[in-house]
Amino acid sequence: MSGRSVTLYSRPGCCLCDDARAVIERVRTRVAFELHERDIERDARLLARYLERIPVVAIDGREAFELSLDERAFERALQEPSAHAD
Repeated sequence: MSGRSVTLYSRPGCCLCDDARAVIERVRTRVAFELHERDIERDARLLARYLERIPVVAIDGREAFELSLDERAFERALQEPSAHAD
């Protein structure tokens, strides 16, 4: 399935973010998607929203995972039909 977009909200020095990034990269070898990384420290609104929750992974603009990223669940979520955000 193509056309999917994944956003990783993270910050430098975050070990959980590094773990999530590794999962994303492994899944990316099997499932095509566009990856965007957002450093929450570069935007005050993102910092306030995500500081205690990172990493947060959004699929097609919808938050799907936070704090940890299960590889199988992430891959399944990417393979589900895309639902448009309201």
